[in-house]
Amino acid sequence: MKDKIKIFLDSDLLEKHLLGTTNNQETLQVERYIAMYPEVRKTYDELQDNLEAFAKLHAIKTPEGLKENIIALIKAENKGRRNYFRYGIAASIAILVFAGSSYFFYDQNQSLQEENTIVSNKIKDLEENMREQLEDVRNQFIVLQNPETKKYTVKGNKKAKELKAVAYINPVKKLSYINVSNLPNLPEDQCFQMWTEVNGKMVNLGVIKQATNQEKLLAMPYSDHAVGYITIERQGGNDTPTVENIVANIAY
Repeated sequence: MKDKIKIFLDSDLLEKHLLGTTNNQETLQVERYIAMYPEVRKTYDELQDNLEAFAKLHAIKTPEGLKENIIALIKAENKGRRNYFRYGIAASIAILVFAGSSYFFYDQNQSLQEENTIVSNKIKDLEENMREQLEDVRNQFIVLQNPETKKYTVKGNKKAKELKAVAYINPVKKLSYINVSNLPNLPEDQCFQMWTEVNGKMVNLGVIKQATNQEKLLAMPYSDHAVGYITIERQGGNDTPTVENIVANIAY
C-alpha cells in the first residue's frame, strides 16, 4: 500500500489537480486518494498553501492601459468607418434613393462583422498570451516543488565576478529554469544575453534584464547533456553568441 501511495505522490497529479488540468478520470483518482489516505491529504494541503504563496508572488498583472488601448483602437477604427460611410452617403444619395435601403443594411452588417472580428481576434490573442503565462507558472511551480529537481549554483568568471544565478533542472519532467539573482554593471553599449546549446544547436533566450526580482525564473529548453551560457553582447543582443565573452555556463 505504501508503494502505491509513493507512486501516486511521485506523479504530478496533485499539482495538476490544483491547477485544474486533470481530466475526469484523474480528478476522480485524486479525490479518492485525498479522501482515503491522510498522507496524501497532508501533501495536498501543503501544495495548496505553497501554490497560493507562489501565485501571489508571481501574480500576472494586466499591462497598464491595455483595456483603454483596445477601446481607443476600436473607436478609432469605427470612427474611420463612419467618416467613410458619411462621405459615401453624401456622394451617392441619389443612387441610394433609387436603389433602396438594401445596400445600406448590407454595408452596416459587414461593418459590424468586421468590428466583431477585430474584437474577437484581440480577445483570442489575450487568451493565448494568458494561457502561455499560466502554463509557464505551472511548470515553475512543478519544478520548484518536485523532489526530483536538481539545483545548480552558477557563478560568473573573472569578466563578471558579481554574477550569481541558480539553475533548476528536472530530468523527470524535462523542465529547466534559471534564476539570475545578480548582474554586474555593464557599459551602456553592452548587455548580458542567455543561450542554450541543445542537440548541437544554439538557442537564443534573449537579453537578460537587470535582476530586479530575485524570484523571477527564465525557462530554458530541456535536453540531455544541454549547456547554458551567459555572454556579454552589444546593447540589444546578438543573433549568435560571442564565444570570447562567455561569463558563465551550466551543464545539465
